[in-house]
Amino acid sequence: MVIYMTTNLNKGDKLKGEKIRCEARKIKLLKPSPKTSRHKTQRAILKNNAECEIEIETKHKTKVN
Repeated sequence: MVIYMTTNLNKGDKLKGEKIRCEARKIKLLKPSPKTSRHKTQRAILKNNAECEIEIETKHKTKVN
């Protein structure tokens, strides 16, 4: 079985997974952003040759907008 991996190169393309590994030359960590009372999220901006790969797929299979 052959599995093809797509590469998202357009502005607005998204990745969704339980675990995503990223590499970049410059990483800027931002303040935590609130989602709900107990579920906080964190953000980071990757610059200069940034690349991400999903290591563990998400458990909840929903369409990403």
